Amino acid sequence: MLNRKKITPKKLILFVYDLVATLIAMLLAVFIIHNGSIPHAQWQIFIATWFILPLTALIIFNLVGFYDQMWAFARGYQYLVLVAGTTLQLILSVLSMQIMDKHFTFATFVVYWFLLTSAVFVIRFIYRFYSSSVRLRRRGREKQDQIRVMIVGAGEAGSQLITEIKTSMSNRVPLLLIDDNPLILNYKNNGIPVLGNRHDIPALAEKYDIDEIIIAIPSASRTTIRDIVDICYQTESRVSILPFYTQLRDSKVRLTDVRDITIEDLLGREEVDLDLQQISKYIRGKTVLVTGGGGSIGSELVRQIAAYRPSVLLIFDIYENSVYSLQQELLATYGNSLNFRVLIGSVRDQRRIAQVFEQWQPDLVFHAAAHKHVPLMEDNPCEAVINNIYGTYNVARQAGRSKTEHFVLISTDKAVNPTNVMGATKRMCEIVTLALNKVHRSTNFAAVRFGNVLGSNGSVIPLFEKQIQEQKRVTVTDPEVTRYFMTISEASSLVLQAGAYAEGGEIFVLDMGRPVKILDLAKDLIRLSGYVPEEEIPIDIIGLRPGEKLHEELHLDREETISTENEKIMILQQVEDSSYLDTEIKHLIRLARCPSVGLPKFMEAILCILRDCESKEPAELKLILPEIPDDNKHVLQKSLIEKE
Repeated sequence: MLNRKKITPKKLILFVYDLVATLIAMLLAVFIIHNGSIPHAQWQIFIATWFILPLTALIIFNLVGFYDQMWAFARGYQYLVLVAGTTLQLILSVLSMQIMDKHFTFATFVVYWFLLTSAVFVIRFIYRFYSSSVRLRRRGREKQDQIRVMIVGAGEAGSQLITEIKTSMSNRVPLLLIDDNPLILNYKNNGIPVLGNRHDIPALAEKYDIDEIIIAIPSASRTTIRDIVDICYQTESRVSILPFYTQLRDSKVRLTDVRDITIEDLLGREEVDLDLQQISKYIRGKTVLVTGGGGSIGSELVRQIAAYRPSVLLIFDIYENSVYSLQQELLATYGNSLNFRVLIGSVRDQRRIAQVFEQWQPDLVFHAAAHKHVPLMEDNPCEAVINNIYGTYNVARQAGRSKTEHFVLISTDKAVNPTNVMGATKRMCEIVTLALNKVHRSTNFAAVRFGNVLGSNGSVIPLFEKQIQEQKRVTVTDPEVTRYFMTISEASSLVLQAGAYAEGGEIFVLDMGRPVKILDLAKDLIRLSGYVPEEEIPIDIIGLRPGEKLHEELHLDREETISTENEKIMILQQVEDSSYLDTEIKHLIRLARCPSVGLPKFMEAILCILRDCESKEPAELKLILPEIPDDNKHVLQKSLIEKE
């Protein structure tokens, strides 16, 4: 029977119609075969077997899904279902009558099948035609609101999109297709002509007064999408896109999938190919600690780690508001199936860190807690040193003492040839991590270095979006400044993959793709917001900030890279001997606790050392360092790198 939850008046009418049609079709078949009459013998057979026809129709038509199809938008598949249904109904009816030893002639059954198929087809075709007419009349009433659409991509996705538009209540009207394949020029796809390639977009958009350009090439590379978007920007049309196939549900195109272009679409980066089995083996069943778990990178690491089902997931952060939001998100997603704890504390607090490791004994540690804002750290260098270097030392040393399996430091491209306090402290963090790897042999210490992540807290993109939203001037520090960008999701995935590769003592560098001009990024965001750069939203060049570089590097020229199984991840072959920095790091922490001594001068010295590590002359540092007062010698008496 019909599923009661799905019964509608329209379905009920079709259901009754089909059952009655089986009886009328058989009577007409007998009437036609016997030259316009129904012999008494045939009438007796019909009386004896009449219930078989609607009964078999009831069974078969429901099984093949006659009443689950959207006949208002019927296409070839639906009509194949119809033919299959009437054929199976005929076979079952013949078998049933054979069992009763009462049956009609073969010719009668053939005519019956033809009449029944025609009857069920006609009623559905009339319904489809009527529904289409209603939609067209409605569109006619809304003609002034029609959106004239150009679709870029005449492949399967473009064809499906045309069908979706035509069969929906959307006021979009597809007028033409664009495709770079010259062999299909002037051909029609689903009734829509292919009128040019990507370079013809501006001229055709103007000629046909196009309101919206939809890029429907889910299989295209991001570089190709970027090139097409740049051409579309030459028009006054709105630009939309279908997601990549990896983002589509069941790889099927739906009109609701069409969305605005995002800055991620313009990165020109390909999807990351991860060894999910290796990452799962690395995390599943383990106790995992993420410091800075409420931050941009830390929270995304938590989300991805949770999906691999760790035994316990520990989220450590000093800022309770951010981790509270993350806690609610995880509860809504996993309920009680995920065993996680939110731990409040500071990585600078040695006792708190020791307590966490003693209580939970984490197997894996991802250290993302750090001060990362370049201008703020220039004004607060003491805090940068204590939080970044001393905080890293606290967590890493405790991981070694607890015999944690892996410790992974989240580093930054600003650690390469640092020109600011933040970058210098992160480079020190790398050195501390590698040095501890030589002390604690039971733990694999590694660092992962990458560039800017899109949408992270304090990133340039939220700043630009805020300035554009308020229709203010967008501020760029220098027209030539470039940065590497990566999505938070991709960066976190590669961190997990690198962690799985780590054997101890590595600095992993992520392939960040090509660097992006910040000026171009600003213009892209202005266009994405529907404004014209320079005309509607001005761009001001305000000069480089203290400590800011024109271009970032992922590694030094003298550092050799070693490939891994994943082409997006490389290992740096370290050439420095980090052991000689033991005394200097100790002095740095002592001075950070006594800022009146003159930390800026000390930081200048450390920056010089980090830019020229190969000199290996720590004695020269004493010529730059100020004398440390005797009354401060009680601060941090032990050497930073202990031999235990």
